[in-house]
This record gives sequence, C-alpha cells and structure tokens, in this order.
Amino acid sequence: MRTPEHIKHPLLWVPSGYFTMAMGYVMLTSVTAIMFKNLGMDNGRAAAYSSMLILAYTVKPLFAPIVEMYRTKKFFVLCTQVLVGLGFAAAGMAMGLPNWMALTLPLFWAMSFIGATQDIASDGVYVTSLDTRTQALYCGVQSLSWNVGPIFASGFLVYLSGRLHTDVFHHDPKVFGPEWIDAWRVIFFIVAAIVVLMALWHARMMPEGARAENTPTNLAGAGNILWDSFVTFFQKRDVWKMIAFAFLFRTSIGMLEKIGPFFMVDSAAKGGLGLSNEQLGIVYGTYGLIAVLVGSLLGGMFVARRGLKRTLFILCCAVNIPNLTFLAMAMALPTSTWTITAGVVVEKFFYGFGSVGYMIYLMQQLAPGKYTTTHYAFGTGLMGLCMMVTGMVSGMLQESMGYVAYFVVVMIATIPSFLATWFAPFHHDDGMGTASDDVKRAPTGASANEANVNRSAA
Repeated sequence: MRTPEHIKHPLLWVPSGYFTMAMGYVMLTSVTAIMFKNLGMDNGRAAAYSSMLILAYTVKPLFAPIVEMYRTKKFFVLCTQVLVGLGFAAAGMAMGLPNWMALTLPLFWAMSFIGATQDIASDGVYVTSLDTRTQALYCGVQSLSWNVGPIFASGFLVYLSGRLHTDVFHHDPKVFGPEWIDAWRVIFFIVAAIVVLMALWHARMMPEGARAENTPTNLAGAGNILWDSFVTFFQKRDVWKMIAFAFLFRTSIGMLEKIGPFFMVDSAAKGGLGLSNEQLGIVYGTYGLIAVLVGSLLGGMFVARRGLKRTLFILCCAVNIPNLTFLAMAMALPTSTWTITAGVVVEKFFYGFGSVGYMIYLMQQLAPGKYTTTHYAFGTGLMGLCMMVTGMVSGMLQESMGYVAYFVVVMIATIPSFLATWFAPFHHDDGMGTASDDVKRAPTGASANEANVNRSAA
C-alpha cells in the first residue's frame, strides 16, 4: 500500500471524489423523482422509476471483484466519471426529442450501473492509497464531502430548476407538464459539465490505487471468492435476525423518501403543501439535509458515550416516531414556510440521529468475520433493497389513499422496524464490553475500510 508521501495530498482528491460520487447518486435516485413529478408524471410512476435506479447500488458487491481484476482503480474512476458526465449530457439532449422518455429511462438505468462502479473504484482508491492512520484522519472529510453532494443536488440544483423554469423560460411554476423540460435540460448539462471537469481534475490529482491482497486474477477466482463470502455470511450466528434488522430498520423511511418531496410540491387541492421547486430546494434539500448531518454527528457521540446495545432501540424510536410530523402537516396543511421547515428539520434531525445506530450495527455485529468489508456491503445492500422496494410501491399507495391515510400507513410501517430492532442479536463487543467472552475473542477484521462502502445510506 502506498504511503501518503508517495501520492498527492488527500485534500486534493478526497473531497472532490466523494462529492462527485454523491452528486451523481442523488441526481439519479432522488432528483429524477422531482423531475418526473415536474413533468406531469403521476406519483406512482415517478416514485417507481426513480426507485428502480437504486438496484445497481444495491447489487454492486456482486461485481466489485471484477473491478479489482483489471487496470487500476483510478482508471475505472476516470472512465466512469466521463461516462456519467456524457450520460447526463445525452439525457439533456434526449429530452428535446418527442420520445424522450423511451430514451432517458434506459440511459438512466445504464448510468446507475456506471455510477455504482465509480463508487467501488473510488472507495478502492481511498482504501489502498492511504494507510490506516491517514484513512482515519480523513474519514470526516470523506463523509462531509459525500453529504455535500446531496445538499448540492437536491438543494441547489432543484432550487435552480425552479428559478430557470420561472425566470428564464417564463413558465408557470405551479403547472406541471412538458414545459419543465427546458429547465431540467439545463440542469443535466450543468451536472454533465461538473462531472467531466472532476474527471479532468482527478486525472491529475488522484493516485492510481494499489491492488488489494488476494485480488482475483480471473473471473473464476472472483466467482469463488464471492461464493465463499455468501456461504460464510449465512453461517453467521442468528444471521436471519440480522438480515431482518438490515432490511426492515428503514422501512418507514423508504415509504417517505419519494413521497415526502411529492407532498411538498403537490397543491393543496391534492392534499399537498404547494411549495415551488425553489422552496423545496431550500426546505427539503438544504435545511433538511443539514439537519441530517447535525443529527448524525450527535447520534454518533451518543452511541460512543453509551454503547450501541444500550441505545439501539432508542435510536430506532428516533428514526420512526418523528415521522408523525408529516402526518401532522398533511392534516393541518400549514402555509407558513417556517412551520413547514420546522417539521422537516425535526424529522430529518432525528432520522440522522437514529440512522447512525443502523450503520454501526452493521459494522460491529453483521460484518465481522472472514469477509468483513463484503459482508458489510451485503448489509447496506439489504438496506438499498428495502429503499428500492418501498419506493416502488409508495407512489401507488399514496395515489390510492391520499396523503393523510398514506402517512398513517407510514406510521404502521414503523412496527417492523421496532420488532427487528428489539430482537436484533449482539454477538460482538460494542465497545462497552457487552458481548460474551467467547465472541469477544472472535476476530472481527474491522478497519477503516468499512467506512467506504456505506454510500447507499446517503
């Protein structure tokens, strides 16, 4: 592994690399839902189409060994960034054609797999170019840079789409339909330019990334490693309880992820709050995401002080109970932007506070063993699968029952989270000496590497 002296300073490529990853991911899996809604698509299809794009990020552990086999990790980073940039530019051009939907959906699907490959390669550069001490030193920078990406994409770019639609193209912001194509084409061209410029920057500043130990040399070797990781995963003690926790903990959040922004922009006649894209970008994409960041920091401090086993159920309550704010807003339909912002900030803050427990549980209890990093990725993959499934059905459910009844269903969907958390097993030390002596002695293989495979959680 290279030492920091042999590479460019991490601040020259870690922030830009993780910002680029996050921006592309959020544009594909979240911002496209807003775009589809603006273009007049019903909630069911808008939620389903954008949720399907999560699949690539869910199954990326399956093709991660292949990325290890060829060329360098930097090579894959540059190639995927250029392809993602060209993909967004192509989407912008395709939206000017009569049959743009038939062209853009397959394009977005292909871009999601390219973006997932970019995640794998970028994480690989970080892990293999920096020693353990430097990884830990820049882990905070890495995490902050990743979270700036969603703020930029779902905050600033959504806000900008509304300004372009109203001030540049002079369309009515409250009417959804094809007129929104003009604004969103510009947004896609902006994203394309940023990603390509980042690729040019990384061509000069990013290190090559070393090969990991035991890297497979052929597809058969990669397949054997992947199969062995599956076998050993299902040999873990109480694995099905841990799988239930990994899949169910964020069920209610998955039900809210797509519908929350739809609720914000739908008119009062449809049971929504009637916000413009500009207001949505500020309230939901800026203040909301900042609240997530603050909540995450405080949640991490809370767990570090008291230990995960003692706090996990409290963290589950923090994730699920504040969803009541959406039910309250759907019933009251407040018109004050400050009131709406307060409701969003409360829900997002406690979501960030509680979600820390989920990621730490995967690291401490599900991942330890022969394939620590891969098994951690399996856990985050289950989380992504939950978000994909709940996102795909959420739009159709909301349309069939309206916002008030739907948010009641969201609260009912918290029950599986509580049950899975209550019965979640602890077989490894959580840092507070809570595990039995035999499992304390079990090797965990934990390292800074685990921090680099949780991008789907953003």
